Amino acid sequence: MTSISKAPPPYPKSHLLAASGIAALLSLALLVFPSREVEAKKTTLNLDLNASEQLESNPSEPQQPRLPGESNASPFAQIDAQNSNTPQAEKPAEKPAEGLAQLPPADPYTKLITVANGDTLSTVFQKAGLTPTHLHEALNSSDDAKRFGQLKVGQVLEVKLTQDGGLQHLQSKLSDLETITLAKTDKGFDFKRELTKPTVRTAYAHGVINSSLFLSAKRAGLSHNMTMDLANVFGYDIDFAQDIREGDEFEVIYEQKVVNDKQVGDGNILAARFVNRGKPFTAVRYTNKQGSTSYYTADGNSMRKAFIRTPVDFARISSRFSMGRFHPILNKIRAHKGVDYAAPRGTPIKAAGDGRVQLAGRRGGYGNTIIIQHNKTYTTLYGHMQGFAKGIKTGGMVKQGQVIGYIGTTGLSTGPHLHYEFQVNGVHVDPLSQKLAMADPISGPDKTRFMQMSKPLMAQMDQEKATMLALNKR
Repeated sequence: MTSISKAPPPYPKSHLLAASGIAALLSLALLVFPSREVEAKKTTLNLDLNASEQLESNPSEPQQPRLPGESNASPFAQIDAQNSNTPQAEKPAEKPAEGLAQLPPADPYTKLITVANGDTLSTVFQKAGLTPTHLHEALNSSDDAKRFGQLKVGQVLEVKLTQDGGLQHLQSKLSDLETITLAKTDKGFDFKRELTKPTVRTAYAHGVINSSLFLSAKRAGLSHNMTMDLANVFGYDIDFAQDIREGDEFEVIYEQKVVNDKQVGDGNILAARFVNRGKPFTAVRYTNKQGSTSYYTADGNSMRKAFIRTPVDFARISSRFSMGRFHPILNKIRAHKGVDYAAPRGTPIKAAGDGRVQLAGRRGGYGNTIIIQHNKTYTTLYGHMQGFAKGIKTGGMVKQGQVIGYIGTTGLSTGPHLHYEFQVNGVHVDPLSQKLAMADPISGPDKTRFMQMSKPLMAQMDQEKATMLALNKR
């Protein structure tokens, strides 16, 4: 019996309609868009589909090799992507995996080591995989190389090794302005020091004292060193150990050192104003044509006097000049022919004026003592010192403000302090009551040049203060 094969069933009508619609859309696209634009859209879609295919494909299945740029997607993948409403099709395009391989690999020979508490250069070398022999060769290559041994917690050292595990390169950024490097050469190691030159800009600070100058200055944005400079500028007129009162006010125009918009240090005080007990004092920095720099009042009078008021910064007066004071160790009434400044052990002591050192050594109940002859008229004495500053010796010369020693308790002393005496023609006088002679003012052509600097600086301080007060009232 002859079998009759059945004809395949016809495509559903819905399929035929969909195919006709897709064909019509493709024809319309070719008529409306130039071929280059259609090709560009294809390229974008192919990249998206390839990335999606890479993420979804099973890595265990073998992939058919293809030419560079050839797609694995089916011929209809582009149309399917255009008509799909699934989240997969709407997902933003991801970068091809090949992009990750283009990143430069990490250098296996370079190590960055941060100095921890208790670290030495020996332990840093050990962390980098270097031996004591490597350390010895590096540090003894030059005197400058020994600077690498002066480590601070948090300091970062870059260590680069050779292929055989030796030291190729050692670098440390000591600050924002200084970097030191030790590099291996055929002849040993080469030391280099790189300095970054900062940009200098001016800044303004204002403060009112309600507890101490240091706290008020800190709130105003001044560093510790800048506060010390401010006190030194006005040190001839204001005794910061006893004259400061609540409500005293200061203003400063000073230099800031900046690298990449980051403040890395302070420069000089250009101008300042200090109101102490209602009395204003002004200061302007000026360098004359001979290159000598000093501070003058806003109208050109020198602020420098023969002697500074206080030989110890911010110390507390523990005992004043008296002809009948009860001595705490000798237990009897005895004249106290000087002023005692109590301060922590090791606090620097400054020479009150220029002069020659008559004595730098032991002297009875004074303990470690320095006596300075300033001229035929004036002599100052500094007692109970812990020790003398480097270079201070009998017969040597000292400059006003130079550190000559440090607070201690040597001799007949109940605690760390400085005993300071002031003599005029061999007679002890109270140093706190002396009127100090002023140096010569600016005169002649220098006066005109100075005033051209002073007036704008004073006006700038007035303007800055007015702006600040106006902002505070808002």
